Amino acid sequence: MAEGSGEVSLAELETAFRKFAVYGDTKATGNEMNGKNFVKLCKDCKVIDGKNVTSTDVDIVFSKVKVKSARVITFEQFTQAMAELATKRFKGKSQEEAVQLLYGLIAGKEPANFGVTKVAKASAVDRLTDSSKFTGSHKERFDASGKGKGRVGREDIPDTSGYVSTYKGQGTYDSKIKEDK
Repeated sequence: MAEGSGEVSLAELETAFRKFAVYGDTKATGNEMNGKNFVKLCKDCKVIDGKNVTSTDVDIVFSKVKVKSARVITFEQFTQAMAELATKRFKGKSQEEAVQLLYGLIAGKEPANFGVTKVAKASAVDRLTDSSKFTGSHKERFDASGKGKGRVGREDIPDTSGYVSTYKGQGTYDSKIKEDK
């Protein structure tokens, strides 16, 4: 909410609309919002209170304001939907006052990441991913710093040098030939 005036500008509301519109969709431009993100906005911004406004109400309002064949709404349709939800959410208030209170709930908000999987910190995971504790052929998959070697560590790459693997004078043939000449 803008300090002092009690009024929320449409620019602040549109910023929140765009942030929620692109949430979870890498191809979204932020100009249109789908129903899933509309419900997320209403839940995260506490428009849905469980008594006056439920998720069913939000779905019905979304279907009412969108174009029949479309699956998304524009910012103008969003403001229509908010005007409709405002009268339900703030009963006993005038239309303008209810809309401003609802805009105050939404302005400046961003999508929250509830229930996001955290990185496991268990000792078992640490033990299983610690390359210094590997033995046998598995130890060969990592270099001294613990970084994986990639294909070199997984496959036996044949030695095509022409020497037997245990020969100590490997690579000295050319120098012996030059000495003889």
